[in-house]
Amino acid sequence: MATRKNPIFDTATTLGKIFGFLGVSAICGVLVAGLLVPAAAVSGSAASGSIEFFDTLPAELQVDPPSQSTRILAADGSLIANLYEENRTKVALDQISPFMKEAIIAVEDSRFYEHGGVDTTGILRAMVSTARGNKQGASTITQQYVNNVLNANLAAEGNTGDIKLNGVNKGVGDKLREMKLAIALEKEFSKEQILEGYLNIVFFNRDAYGIEAASKFFFSSTAKDLTLPQAALLAGLVNSPSAFDPITNPENAKQRRDLVLGLMLDQRKITQADHDAAVATPVEPKVTPSRQGCAYSTTAPYFCDYVLHLLLNNPAYGADAKEREQKIFRGGLTITTTLDLNAQKVAQAESDAAAGANPDNWGASIVSVQPNTGKILNMAQNTSFLPTEGKFNQTQNFNVDKSDKDGNDLNGLGGFQPGSTMKPFTFAEWLNEGKSMNTNINAATRKYPQNFPWKNTCPNPTVGWYDARIPGSFDLQNSDDGYYRNMTVLYGLQNSINTATFASAAQVDLCGIQKIVDAVGIHGGLPSGDDPNPPVKMTTLANLIGSTQTAPLTMASAFATFANDGKYCEPIAITSVTDQTGAQLPAQATTCRDAVKPEVARGVVYAMQKVLDEGSGSLIQPRLSTKTNFPVAAKTGTNDTNGSTWVVGYTTGVATAAWFGDPLGNQSREGRNLTVNGKFYKAIDGYMIAGPMFSKYMAQVAPAYGTNAFTAPPTNMVNGTPARTTPSTQATAPATAPSTAPSTPPSNNGNGEKKD
Repeated sequence: MATRKNPIFDTATTLGKIFGFLGVSAICGVLVAGLLVPAAAVSGSAASGSIEFFDTLPAELQVDPPSQSTRILAADGSLIANLYEENRTKVALDQISPFMKEAIIAVEDSRFYEHGGVDTTGILRAMVSTARGNKQGASTITQQYVNNVLNANLAAEGNTGDIKLNGVNKGVGDKLREMKLAIALEKEFSKEQILEGYLNIVFFNRDAYGIEAASKFFFSSTAKDLTLPQAALLAGLVNSPSAFDPITNPENAKQRRDLVLGLMLDQRKITQADHDAAVATPVEPKVTPSRQGCAYSTTAPYFCDYVLHLLLNNPAYGADAKEREQKIFRGGLTITTTLDLNAQKVAQAESDAAAGANPDNWGASIVSVQPNTGKILNMAQNTSFLPTEGKFNQTQNFNVDKSDKDGNDLNGLGGFQPGSTMKPFTFAEWLNEGKSMNTNINAATRKYPQNFPWKNTCPNPTVGWYDARIPGSFDLQNSDDGYYRNMTVLYGLQNSINTATFASAAQVDLCGIQKIVDAVGIHGGLPSGDDPNPPVKMTTLANLIGSTQTAPLTMASAFATFANDGKYCEPIAITSVTDQTGAQLPAQATTCRDAVKPEVARGVVYAMQKVLDEGSGSLIQPRLSTKTNFPVAAKTGTNDTNGSTWVVGYTTGVATAAWFGDPLGNQSREGRNLTVNGKFYKAIDGYMIAGPMFSKYMAQVAPAYGTNAFTAPPTNMVNGTPARTTPSTQATAPATAPSTAPSTPPSNNGNGEKKD
């Protein structure tokens, strides 16, 4: 038979509640007394035993800085994005409105300055109120601070399941521990330090932790500028952020606010006039949504995402991914980047304008670097990071590699076929071997059979052939029939003639081209085998005219080498990182190396100016559209399907890659017989859409970084005596490094057109 409950002591009755609460409170009182007075002063074995138990509880609280928002900033200090798990910005007590300090004390702990961490008077008052059926808490601000710190430490360790909430999963033991820690805390910190810590850690809303974030979220203000009615509302919100939310429950919020104002009046913290005016003020939140993450950046979401991936991949920020995420999203870091907001704004506008409404989802991107520092100045593309109706939605970055050199994800698309923008590197090796750009070559040669005598001193074999006599292959082709003839090497480059590039390559060491390409940082943007950034093998003939996918950032940095007199600088995006204490953390620094002989770089610059002055890029010179005359060098590029088109070029101060094409189908979608931005194109070439993007962008941005004249190359490099060389037609002599037959002959990627 079940045991009957004594009706007098049944905890469901009022009298039972009184006895139950008295029992717990008595124990708490004895335990508190045990900490405050010598044990000998307390009589009774029960009391002594309780004191001994209390003494075994921990009395030290690890007060780590609470989780704070991390900020990613542009070079000028402007905000790009906030990153956080808890949206919080720490502020000093003197930067918090006096109204807020008085309001929170009035409603949460009126005896804050009188107790030592635990308020026994408050406990008794709460006991009586609870016995009467009106549940009332007795936690002081110090105890609440302790509880918040304990929970914050658990969250920082990833142990969110162990978090204790008042009235939910907190037992008597938890409460006793909290009380002892509160008393110990009061011995270590001043009241002002505790109040500051509390106001910076307390929860107001899922998007607002701490008073500064709450002020911005609910009132688009700062903690320092809170008015009396605003401060009273936020102070009242702490008790139940959901029930008293002024956005979803404005009536509840007003009642709670007015209660706080009444308490402030009763405690003589405000005058009657102040009280009446505040009560008469309507509850009108002015919300500033706190949107976390790079996706919500209004200026540079893809650049921001690139920066974030660089940090998440950096072992200096933690031993594993979890530690790095904690450091970045909870550490209150300030990350200063290289982004130039004006350059970004112009690049974004030109990228968006390239395809217009764009129902067919053609891609456009622009990225720039500073040649002598490697600083990335902008990173833009014509897509929406967040799903947006009527927009080309894409989360992957068009401008960067898929992975970094260690195989860590960069969220990049991995690049595009660069086409004829690869031709300057064969030209550079021509000059590097001491040859004159005024030398005549036979650009009529179209057959390069399997046994052609390529010079190749690299261990990698020469791969590929162009010979229509072999089933499945074809002869090398140009865009226009009028260019199968003799011409100078310079003329061949400035007009982007495929057969001229091959005729030049036939007279140099392919390994020399390889060394230049490697030295200027060119690599594949997609992993290959175990290599996340595989080399672009220039001993594979199709790569002479651009068949391997390469990222725009890679191409901009490579071309910047020519603008920087032959020195290659690694692209960087992060100049400074500080934590919430102001301590410096690892960032990126300018790292440059000699890559190309200065005189060779100057020769390439000379030739690439000719591309814009009178060659395949003559229609895209920036000065034509802006009446601004400054030296610019560039190269156009188009792949075989016209699905990947480029202009990559530079002034002395800025190097830029502009790309337009098919980002979704690996450039398999042909850029032919289509309408873009209301204009029909039989076939898209580099100068047509990427060209104006490049031109308009450079005209607006380049002058800010210097548009000095380029240094001229040596006279003999330009004006060497023209000499007809032996035609490289269908040679059959033994090769220095024989070509090897691929299973499928390479396609003629890198379509060299008169105006590509």
